[in-house]
Amino acid sequence: MKQTFSIKEKRQQFLAILWPILLTQLALFAMVFCDSVMSGNAGAADLAGVAIGSSLWVPISTGITGILLAVTPIIAQYMGAGRRDNIPFTVVQGIYLAAALSLIIIIIGVITLNPILKTMHLEKLVHNIAREYLIGLSIGIAPMFVYTVLRCFIDALGQTRVTMVITLFSLPINIIMNYILIFGKLGFPRLGGVGAGYATAITYWCILFITLYTVHRVEPFAGFGVLKMYPVSLKAWLEQLRLGIPIGFSIFIETSIFAGVTLLMSRFDTITIAAHQAALNFASFLYMVPLSISMALTIIVGFEVGAKRYQDAKQYSFMGIIVALGMAVCCGIGLLLFDERVAGLYTKDMAVFELTKQFLVYALFFQLSDAVATPVHGVLRGYKDVNVAFLISFASYWIIGLPLGHILSVLPSLQWGAFGYWIGLIAGLATGAIFLLGRMIILQRKTSQSELN
Repeated sequence: MKQTFSIKEKRQQFLAILWPILLTQLALFAMVFCDSVMSGNAGAADLAGVAIGSSLWVPISTGITGILLAVTPIIAQYMGAGRRDNIPFTVVQGIYLAAALSLIIIIIGVITLNPILKTMHLEKLVHNIAREYLIGLSIGIAPMFVYTVLRCFIDALGQTRVTMVITLFSLPINIIMNYILIFGKLGFPRLGGVGAGYATAITYWCILFITLYTVHRVEPFAGFGVLKMYPVSLKAWLEQLRLGIPIGFSIFIETSIFAGVTLLMSRFDTITIAAHQAALNFASFLYMVPLSISMALTIIVGFEVGAKRYQDAKQYSFMGIIVALGMAVCCGIGLLLFDERVAGLYTKDMAVFELTKQFLVYALFFQLSDAVATPVHGVLRGYKDVNVAFLISFASYWIIGLPLGHILSVLPSLQWGAFGYWIGLIAGLATGAIFLLGRMIILQRKTSQSELN
């Protein structure tokens, strides 16, 4: 990355960082997308089982990933301030922290998985698929989190194309392993939705090995020596956790509300669960656009804030939001035009197909709120301003969104059923977007005044 002096230069640098991140996120999501699509083609019970398993795993994985994402603004600000010597130590401590968090998650999973699934009163087949899917996936927990730290290091240097290439290379591995394990090819047993868990775990091990080779042997990463051995530093862990825990909880709160809705919808039949998961999966696919913009903004805003160029950081912030809104409109139009084709990707069951189309209509309204809230999250992380964003996320999603959705769903007079939850989610997302934008504007006014002084 470099200092820019015009809007044109900023646009070029922003897009150069953004588009590889977008392709990387789409490729990573394509793994989840393939899990759902290929499991759905194995059977409605397989899709429902993977839906329940994912609903338990995604909030945890994204929350822990959010904690580790603290490495990005820390390194970005070091780069902006010209303090390169601090970077290797930060990365190594991040790897240690990732390994420790992986162990904790596995231990908790061993203790709590069966009791949690038993409380959901699922059909026996769906229960078994969800359980075995998560067991298979657990093999890839440690490599996924360690890879996240290394990716943060690579991206914070502005070398987002590198992680794009690594991820695109691993996508065919995931698809092939899904095909072999879900449908029982090349002499392997037919595992159905369970096979998707093992396929994803294998893929994450492959991604980790490729990334380790890259940071050890390829420049400019090899010059940093980020794989040196350092003693564990609890002080460094606390620094990362102080920044990462609010980020992780903000992400956990947002993703867990979707998981919470899916779990609450377990009282509906398998067709409703499968259709809800299909529509939510595609909405999550579209979410990769604002999420990528958010990640790009964290990198580039962090770089400018580290160099104390606050006006440049402000210009990048609004540039990102405008791009996100434009993309949201395009995605919404595309979804309206191709809703039948989208629903047809997930299932051959006509009942699931028709219900999925109805859920997809509500997904349109997610896009506008996400186009504001998600990029603003990225901006605030670039400033290392994360505590207020966490409080806003909690209030918007868990005090407004989920309770409202549950009320709308269970009230007999409304008869909205499962659709009531989606309306509640939309209300929570919109509320969060408004307050987060207000927080960003207040913060930027303060930093602009300090720059003038």
